[in-house]
Amino acid sequence: MNTSDFDYDLPPEFIAQTPLEPRDASRLMVLNRADGTMAHRAFRDIGEYLRPGDLLVFNESKVIPARLFGRKAMTGGKVELLLLARRAPLTWEALVGGSGVRLGTKIEIEGAANLTGVVLEELDGARRVIQFSEPVTPLLPSVGHTPLPPYIHEPLDYLDRYQTVYAKTPGSAAAPTAGLHFTPELLMQLREAGVEFAFVTLHIGLDTFAPVMEERVEDHKIHSERCELTPEVARRVNEAKLAGRRVIAIGTTSVRVLESAARASINLEARHGASLQDKCPWRPVVAFAGPTDLFITPGHRFRVVDAMITNFHLPHSTLLMLVSA
Repeated sequence: MNTSDFDYDLPPEFIAQTPLEPRDASRLMVLNRADGTMAHRAFRDIGEYLRPGDLLVFNESKVIPARLFGRKAMTGGKVELLLLARRAPLTWEALVGGSGVRLGTKIEIEGAANLTGVVLEELDGARRVIQFSEPVTPLLPSVGHTPLPPYIHEPLDYLDRYQTVYAKTPGSAAAPTAGLHFTPELLMQLREAGVEFAFVTLHIGLDTFAPVMEERVEDHKIHSERCELTPEVARRVNEAKLAGRRVIAIGTTSVRVLESAARASINLEARHGASLQDKCPWRPVVAFAGPTDLFITPGHRFRVVDAMITNFHLPHSTLLMLVSA
């Protein structure tokens, strides 16, 4: 499969630079997979395409102010860090901007008098493992900056606008954007109509910012991201599937969590061999917590997700490939 298959013309002037208010005023395109027809609506109309008993699965990850600015202690050269994943209380994996940021480089972080970082390990590309002089998480509200997508050039007036209204668990370097269009009022309307909600967590990291550079899709190595689907959510997903109700993922991140939990269920069955209980069809997912490197491309067999609500995705991105699947 060629990466060029996932290219399209994207005039920069077509990319909205400021969000609409209210959130659910954004435009909605509805694709009917059965007959290929499309409808153009407003997002507030989403309830017309949902049914009582549908289970909507949201990613509750919250964006942290993960962008740090600093200077190299030896030369004063500018450095930018995008924190991707915390490995230990003092240690983070980060995407580094700036030249000559090599093993042992000491970085003085702007906005904090005594906060420094040292490169412990060089990973592929611009990724580095950074050890800070003190825990950086409590300092992020004062020294960190919210990372916006690279195609957004206008600053946000209110940074909460780059959070979903249900964001709960801090950890993402980017917002799960499909959920940005839900308002509390719209969620209440859907609940009153009999639509059910469940929440999973996937902390969004590097691949949101990294287009596929290889010519063949199969040669691309997707970076893992941490996710969690609790036993309670696994039970609700399995009950919905058994009852023939739809499981609808809100965003590509929710898709990856659900399908990763399905893969975990398959692996559990394989380990138990001929165990009748583990092969019962009423358990398509099991509780799952840990890293996932699931790369979904056309040809993937979806075991859980029946439909999805998604957002804008760049050409050549792994997210566009997932949507194509």
